[in-house]
Amino acid sequence: MTTQHASATPDLPLDMIIFGGTGDLSFRKLLPALYMAHLHCNLPPDTRILTIGRKPWSREEYISEFMETKAKPFIEKKAFDAAAWDKFLALFEYVRMDVDSVEDYQRLKEVSREGVRRVFYLATSPDLFTNICENLSAAGLVDENSRVVLEKPLGHDLASAQEINTAVGKHFSEAQIYRIDHYLGKETVQNLMVLRFGNAIFGPLWQAPYIKRVQITVAEEVGVGSRAGFYDKTGALRDMVQNHLLQLLCIVAMEPPVSLDPDAVRDEKLKVLRSLRPMTPEDIARDTVRGQYTAGAVNGEPVKGYLEEDNVPANSRAETFVALRAHINNWRWANVPFYLRTGKRLQKKVSEIVIEFSELPFSIIPSGGRNYGNRLVIQLQPEESIQLQMLAKEPGSGMHMLPVNLNLDLQQAFTERRAEAYERLLIDVIRGRLTHFMRRDELEAAWAWAEPILDGWAKSGDKPRGYTAGTFGPAASTALMARENAVWAEESQ
Repeated sequence: MTTQHASATPDLPLDMIIFGGTGDLSFRKLLPALYMAHLHCNLPPDTRILTIGRKPWSREEYISEFMETKAKPFIEKKAFDAAAWDKFLALFEYVRMDVDSVEDYQRLKEVSREGVRRVFYLATSPDLFTNICENLSAAGLVDENSRVVLEKPLGHDLASAQEINTAVGKHFSEAQIYRIDHYLGKETVQNLMVLRFGNAIFGPLWQAPYIKRVQITVAEEVGVGSRAGFYDKTGALRDMVQNHLLQLLCIVAMEPPVSLDPDAVRDEKLKVLRSLRPMTPEDIARDTVRGQYTAGAVNGEPVKGYLEEDNVPANSRAETFVALRAHINNWRWANVPFYLRTGKRLQKKVSEIVIEFSELPFSIIPSGGRNYGNRLVIQLQPEESIQLQMLAKEPGSGMHMLPVNLNLDLQQAFTERRAEAYERLLIDVIRGRLTHFMRRDELEAAWAWAEPILDGWAKSGDKPRGYTAGTFGPAASTALMARENAVWAEESQ
């Protein structure tokens, strides 16, 4: 699939129109990100922000009840400037709408300007995407300069994802559709491309048999909180694995693209997704682990179990933890397992990629009974860093080896401000840069691989394994690695 690329410059005045403008995503991420873009002069000079919601607020009530009370606290104190904030607030209009009401879209058209670039950000349930796009088009709000941003998860299975893509594609071309995955906006994720394709040292080693295994972990300390109603219908595999973790896997495993052109990069990611070995029922039983947190303690504070959370059914089988082993059926990655893991209420918040290189076939230097291999650890959060684990002589007599880290602290190496993921991606949308957004065929290939796992779990009838909040998941996750005489990264420290 190819796309004709939109202009890479913000050449028109901007109307940023946010559906779900009174929701959690808006006050936690989108509005603070837009403020930072405004503060650093990354919005077009003639920008307006139209927020859509059902609450019967006036513009002034929206500013006081939502912007000042909810969004403002999510702006870093050191970045807050009162004068810039007042100028930022002047960009806003609040439009009360029922997204299912055709008449309300005519009201939106009256508020929106002609001859501008309209960016529609759909920070709503994916179930609403189809109706919103149909009504926008019917109201004459969609033209060749328009763009639409779709939040994940896009659908709950392959069929629903295809249905949404087809419905949105009736009104927006592929070059106008930005399927957002905020992990692709993280500085370290983008730096992984440079690490791989800009440094000759890694090129010859980035393959089997030099790499023994790969671990990708996205661990959260938080529970489901106010998202329980959504999360119970979604689960960790749909919420995290099918998008975030598979995108990270693609960047690790892809072949060098011929250029940084959006389609060149996404073509290589698509090849990885299509090369993922399909999981049979036997594979699913052996190589996947799903869990659900029970009461425990996180950071010394007691927390309740998933089934005790508000709005969670007492018999829920939604998984809050997933660990699995995947394989890529191609020459570069033959027989190299990729271990993916994500969960809520885990011991600490960490997102990292660990590349484990193969051990030496023979070593003349004593290692204390352990055969150390080199590791490349790419940490995405809470801090952004890259560490290469090497072996060095332990001080003293003899030649005993111990692992030490060559550490690239990106925040120390580059002292200028680093934009957050949503800010960077919103700027990409405004400027028409598609590289860090998923193409339709990418999304559907990811669903085609993940859906049989969901079906296998449903057919088995097994409940998720319980794990105590504040741990790193069920014991079966450790056993998944132990079968290969391996451990998760935190267990080897």
